[in-house]
Amino acid sequence: METITDDWCAHRFDHLSPELAQSLHETLARMRDDHPVTWSEEHGGFWVVTRYEDVLRVAQDWRTFSSAHGVGVPGTKMVVKAIPEHLDPPEHRIYKRLINAWFTPAVVAGYEAPTRALVTRLIDGFVDHGRCDFMADLARPFPGLAFFDLVLNAPADDVAAVNEMATSASVPSNPHARESWQSMYRWITEFVAARRQQPEKGDVVDAVLAADIDGRPITDEEIIGVLQLLILGGLETTAGALGQFMIRFCEEPEIPAGLRREPERIPGAVEELLRLEPPFIAIARTAMADTEIGGRQIRQGDKVLIYWAAANRDDGEFTCPAAFDLDRETNRHLSFGAGPHRCAGSNLARLNLRVALEEVLFRLDDLRLDETEAGFIPFHSALNRAPLTVPITFTPRREA
Repeated sequence: METITDDWCAHRFDHLSPELAQSLHETLARMRDDHPVTWSEEHGGFWVVTRYEDVLRVAQDWRTFSSAHGVGVPGTKMVVKAIPEHLDPPEHRIYKRLINAWFTPAVVAGYEAPTRALVTRLIDGFVDHGRCDFMADLARPFPGLAFFDLVLNAPADDVAAVNEMATSASVPSNPHARESWQSMYRWITEFVAARRQQPEKGDVVDAVLAADIDGRPITDEEIIGVLQLLILGGLETTAGALGQFMIRFCEEPEIPAGLRREPERIPGAVEELLRLEPPFIAIARTAMADTEIGGRQIRQGDKVLIYWAAANRDDGEFTCPAAFDLDRETNRHLSFGAGPHRCAGSNLARLNLRVALEEVLFRLDDLRLDETEAGFIPFHSALNRAPLTVPITFTPRREA
C-alpha cells in the first residue's frame, strides 16, 4: 500500500485512494494545516480545498464555481445528470423548488411513526443474538426501506437490489460502477413506466412526472436524473452516517451512556456526529473564470474539489474540532453542503438518524466493535464515505 507522504498531500492527492479511505481525517488535517489549497496532478489535475472559509466560499459562489460544467474530478460514471445537483441557478431553482416541497419539516414529521416501526422491526430481527453486522442488519436496509415505502411508494422487494446498485455506483474505483449506474438507470426507467400506469399517489414521484419546466413538460431524461439523485441521497448517505455513528459509540461509550441519561439531547448529538463523520465528504466544481482561493491562482476550466469533511474539523471554525462536544455554542457544519446545492433531503435525513439512534440506544447496551477479518473497519471513500461492515456485540436492554 502507498504511504501518504507530504509530497502525496501536496502534489498527488487522490480522492479514490484506498489509503485515504483508511486515514481520511488524519490526512485531511495534514492538508488543512500544510496544503489548504493545493494542486493535485492525479486524474488530469485538480485543486483540493480543505479550510472552512474557502470551502464555504466555493460552495456559495456558484457563478464562479459551477456544477453544470462538468462534475469535476474524474471517476463519476453516471448515465444521466443528477438533477438538480449538476445544474446551476437559475435553472437549478426550478427543480430544487419541485423537490423541496416534499421534504419540508411538516411533510417529514408525518413519517416518524412508520419510520420508528420499521427500525423496531429491523432491531427485532437481531436483538436477541447479542451481535450483528450493523451495516447489513440495520444501517443499510433501513433508509432504503423507509425511502421506498414512505417517499417513492416503490416496491419494497426492490430495495435490496437498488441498495446494492447505489453502494456500487458510489465507489468510482469499483470496476462495476458503470454497470451499476446503468442498472439503476434501467430500474428507474421501469419504475417510471409502471407509475405512469397506476393511479396517482400524491407523492413526489407524481409531482416530478407532472412537472412543468419553464413552460414545457419535463423530459424522461430529466425525470430519471431527479429520481436518481433522490435515491442516492436517500440511501447510501444515511447508511454511511449510521455506520460511522456506531463506530464512534463503540469507541467512546460515554457518548451513548450520556444520551441514554439525557435523550432530549439526541437531536443535538445527530448534528455533532454529522459534523465529525459526514457521509458526503466532498464535492467537485469547475472554475468559470480566473480567480483566487487561499492565495492560489485558479484558472478558468480548472476542477476544484472541496472537502466538507475537512471544513467540519477546521479549528478556525470549531474549538477542539476532533472532539464530540454537545455543548458547542454554534455548529455551522457543512455535512449537508452549503449554497444553492445544499441537500434538499436534510429534514428527512435528520428524522431517520434521530429515530434510529433513539431506538438503538434504548435497545442495545454495552456496544463493542467485534473483530473483522481484515483487522480494521473497511471503508469505501470517494465523494461519499461509508463503512462496508460494522460487526458489533451488545447486551440487549430488556426493559426497553
